Amino acid sequence: MSSTPYSPLDGISHPYYPPDATVPFYTANTTPLLTILLSFAGLISLFVLICLTFSRYANPKLQQSDLAVIAWFAVCGFLHLFFEGYFVLNHKTIPSSQYLFAQLWKEYGLSDSRYLTADPFMVWIETLTVLIWGPLSLLTIYLITTNQHALRHITQVVVCIGHLYGVALYYGTCHYIEKYRGLQYSRPEWVYYWGYYAGMNAPWAVVPVLLLWGSVKEIKRAFRAVQEEDIAKKGL
Repeated sequence: MSSTPYSPLDGISHPYYPPDATVPFYTANTTPLLTILLSFAGLISLFVLICLTFSRYANPKLQQSDLAVIAWFAVCGFLHLFFEGYFVLNHKTIPSSQYLFAQLWKEYGLSDSRYLTADPFMVWIETLTVLIWGPLSLLTIYLITTNQHALRHITQVVVCIGHLYGVALYYGTCHYIEKYRGLQYSRPEWVYYWGYYAGMNAPWAVVPVLLLWGSVKEIKRAFRAVQEEDIAKKGL
């Protein structure tokens, strides 16, 4: 599959797929990609560090496994509330904007142009993500920190199921449209489809499964303890 190069001289007003997609007022990024990525990584790292520092200060007895889960939900909380929140609030102006998050969305849009065309499905699913999964991710951090194990595993299960459902919808709708309507939203270069589209979303198809498995084992252990206690009481 050959790619269609971005060239205004050829009448192509943007580098996104499909080439005839409407991306109003598109302006190419002015900041070098490496600078954009390093700035974004720095913001995420700072937010995760703040969450870990708060949790360790509030509960010095937290295990390394708990801190790893806190770091994961800190990443989720940052992305959902701030990065995806920016998209929800500014999806109409992102193509022409030069703010950091706008430039990041324009770069990611090379793998999924629906984010640059204000696709109704993307706006709606991201709105739900911002309003539900973002706050619940931070709530889970609080519950882990305060040793509220029962509530922690309830919110953890809910968020993990939400993440898996969202990834299924995200991958599924794109695959369906490509297969049955012949539309491609990603540029054909390997880095955009496999690196951005598939690779960057893959953690939300893997980590939630691992966390779900851990929560299921903890919930099963708690129910077994309650049953054993009931049996002991009846034996008396």
